[in-house]
Amino acid sequence: MFSSANFTLSLLPIRLAHRIESLRNLPFIVVSNPNISKIYNNYLHSLSTLLPYKSKSISTLEDEIRFTSVLADLVETHSHTIPTLARGFLECRKYIDPAAVTRFLDEHLRARIGTRLIAEQHIALHVSSQPHQESQSTPETSNDASSYIGVIDTALQPASIVNSCGNFVSEICELKYGVRPTWIIDGEPSTTFAYVPVHLEYIITELLKNAFRATVESGRSHEPIVITIAAEPEGSSGYDQSKTEEARKEDAKDNAPIKPFEESAPGVTIRIRDRGGGISPDVLPNIWSYSFTTFSADDELPGQTQGSGSMDALNAISGAGGEGSSIAGLGYGLPLSRAYAEYFGGGIAVQSLYGWGCDVYLRLKGLGRPK
Repeated sequence: MFSSANFTLSLLPIRLAHRIESLRNLPFIVVSNPNISKIYNNYLHSLSTLLPYKSKSISTLEDEIRFTSVLADLVETHSHTIPTLARGFLECRKYIDPAAVTRFLDEHLRARIGTRLIAEQHIALHVSSQPHQESQSTPETSNDASSYIGVIDTALQPASIVNSCGNFVSEICELKYGVRPTWIIDGEPSTTFAYVPVHLEYIITELLKNAFRATVESGRSHEPIVITIAAEPEGSSGYDQSKTEEARKEDAKDNAPIKPFEESAPGVTIRIRDRGGGISPDVLPNIWSYSFTTFSADDELPGQTQGSGSMDALNAISGAGGEGSSIAGLGYGLPLSRAYAEYFGGGIAVQSLYGWGCDVYLRLKGLGRPK
């Protein structure tokens, strides 16, 4: 626990300083926006809270408990960073180039995933190390608990996540449309690998939401969504080969130090196939863009008005890492899902057959094997 705490402490202040620097590089009129200014001040507060710990090593149980408590408060402070930033940029869209905002968000959101993961990993390790955990465990739960290392499930079964998210999305879909789409899992449903469950839940929820909506709105709700799970063979290479040099440098700076296992492991590819009519060629080039540019100056900001056309029941289900439904209607689903997938070397690819349907390929790189 001391090693984990000191490791966390060695990384977080550096990462927070990078986020402060990136915010300072934005135009002054943008940083002056109340929403973006709030995020900036949150980062300053978090950095000032952690800096006193840098002068000493965490070597006693009391220090570790106190540090973990501070860490939990910081995680809660930053739980609404993405929706707050999104609304800030929506309000400032007259004063900053959309391409500049996209570049900023791509870097910022990917870095935030890593920063939050570092903090949550130590908090989870701390909680699982408490004496009361053993006394409260039952034979039914002890096996499940043993597959976790912090927030990482070393025996995560994608099929169970798909079914759980599918049930959730189908209920929301039935509320909005009066129709409950069905899905079929084929391939290798028993496949397991090491991954962060909350990340996979967010990605699958977003992809199923899109597939269900397209299926119902195209009038083909009787057609099941087919989800194929394929385990990759040993020694397979990841998406890293296609990364740009700039992306590699960013990985080296922000991602490499927190890999939980040194030994690589094969991953899983999940294909989600629907008969929803595909994506219009006019829309296809923009599916990875943060859609703040689609709102005109006269539009209500998403989520501000109960009856706003930007909000609907199906949009209100995005929620990984504390985002909740507050990014609903902002169009962050697909680009944020890709950011989660790419963080550990995976990725998302979309093949659209306009007039027929879509195949979405989600590739996830296994985090490693426990020794």
